[in-house]
Amino acid sequence: MRTAFSAASSCAQRTAAVLVLAACAALAGCGGSDDDAPTVRSTAAGKLQGIDDSARNGTWAWKGVRYAQPPVGALRWRAPVAPEAWTGVRVADSFGPACLQIGRMFGPGANNRFDETIATTMGQPVGSEDCLTLNIWRPATDDSKLPVLLFIHGGSNISGYTADPLYDGAALAKAANAVVVTANYRLGVLGFLNLAQLKVGGSAGDDSGNFALLDNMAALRWLRANAAAFGGDADNITVSGESAGANNVLAVMTSPMAKGLFHKIVALSGGISLASNLPAGASPALNPLATWQAHGEAVLLNLLVADGTAADLAAAKAYVATRTAAQIADYLRAKDGHTVLNTALAKGLNTGNPIPDGTVVPLDPIAAIAAGQHVNVPTLIGNTRDEGKLFGGLLPLFGLPAGYIVDDATRFLMMARFNPDAATTLTTADIVNAAYLPVATPTTGYDARTRLITQALFEANSQNLLATLTTQQPRLWQYRFDWAQEAYPWNEVYGAAHAFDLAFLFGNFGPSVVGQVVGGNANRTGRLALSNAMMASLGAFMRTGDPNAGALGATWSPWPSKLLLDATPNALNTRPQ
Repeated sequence: MRTAFSAASSCAQRTAAVLVLAACAALAGCGGSDDDAPTVRSTAAGKLQGIDDSARNGTWAWKGVRYAQPPVGALRWRAPVAPEAWTGVRVADSFGPACLQIGRMFGPGANNRFDETIATTMGQPVGSEDCLTLNIWRPATDDSKLPVLLFIHGGSNISGYTADPLYDGAALAKAANAVVVTANYRLGVLGFLNLAQLKVGGSAGDDSGNFALLDNMAALRWLRANAAAFGGDADNITVSGESAGANNVLAVMTSPMAKGLFHKIVALSGGISLASNLPAGASPALNPLATWQAHGEAVLLNLLVADGTAADLAAAKAYVATRTAAQIADYLRAKDGHTVLNTALAKGLNTGNPIPDGTVVPLDPIAAIAAGQHVNVPTLIGNTRDEGKLFGGLLPLFGLPAGYIVDDATRFLMMARFNPDAATTLTTADIVNAAYLPVATPTTGYDARTRLITQALFEANSQNLLATLTTQQPRLWQYRFDWAQEAYPWNEVYGAAHAFDLAFLFGNFGPSVVGQVVGGNANRTGRLALSNAMMASLGAFMRTGDPNAGALGATWSPWPSKLLLDATPNALNTRPQ
């Protein structure tokens, strides 16, 4: 924008200048100078040059944007620190590295992308500690004051990465006319470690052990400061997460540190209940502080034994007693990250989840919600009908045989190489234990047995959360994803499994960990209708706090009602329950 100023009056000049600045702030494209391309935007730390994907998918994107300094060296196991400013224009056209993690099915492989190295790197450290970056997509238009979505990926809080094509935000940004953001965060023991010796007088966040949650909140603070530069409304931010990501955003909802950071919440297949909040036999989403304190000490002692500093755990404990807290903290921060993760993995300590520490997260988050001590905003809770079918390996916890007869690497390759439009010799019996076949057998079939996992872990936690939230707020919604139209045998192996709603919510059916399984021409019409309806509904919720949208084809009433999200191969089939 170029404005000619009259030289007649300095007062008139100042007035005109104010008007120009105000107009520029209101435009999505005013992220840089007058001559900047629409993909150049000015953040608080400096200018970014993004990607013009308008011809391909109608969006602009900025990838690998730092929202905090690398949490390495002295910053390991500390609250995230704001990124340093830069001069000039920084190119933001590729994803940042995945956070350091042990490779799993939902991990980044060797190349930080969906490829077959995901199978060959399972059980090995992959990624980098220099990983606190986010990615932004928005429609390639001049629209401003768009609603903003921050999505936190799942992966048991020990794996996952934003470069996963399942989380590409372009289709959702275009369909919902919104700014869509994904953010990496620290994982496993690098993201969750409650250890007395690390509490050496830093901030309250430094001393909490909840470093991953602090990363999540740092991303929200970054958006509050910079959303307008990308055409987003900093006063209309929805935070969302799935699985472990949902656990995190629900924990953030209860954090005293999160007030004012977001305005709506979408939590999919997660929970924040302790065992004390649930009926007997249910599996809590969270463990109490004492469990995490014992975990932190075990990580430290096993590292001392692994590097030969101590002969055994007893000797390691005696050694720790001779050192100051600062000396132990320095020892831990000097450790190679791969060594930390490998040791934790070998000793069964490679875990992560929100820690009810009493500072970042209340000691009893459900009790805090019941007392109204949470961020009270419109809330949407989602689950899938067959959550447990993704977790056949957990059936031994119920005294039953393992559900799968192939390891994760083999199952991953079966999925990645599957062509839903071609004839296949693959059968359910090639994947699922014969003890559970046919899958629909009452009581003993795979459907019935994995239903135990769905009920004990997912439904118990979500119902406890919903029943508590409803005492504090009426703006509460729930869906259940029922779509199970995959090509055989995946319709039997997975059906409406955990995480399968994500492809529909993001509108991504290309190659990804679930993409080959859910795709195909046979279900295309109904699948796309359901995806379009889900994206339209999410867009409506982001704008108004109400998920009703005409594309749903049904009225969605607040909880305790729920909306079943489903489709036949050829048509949308949503219905209230």
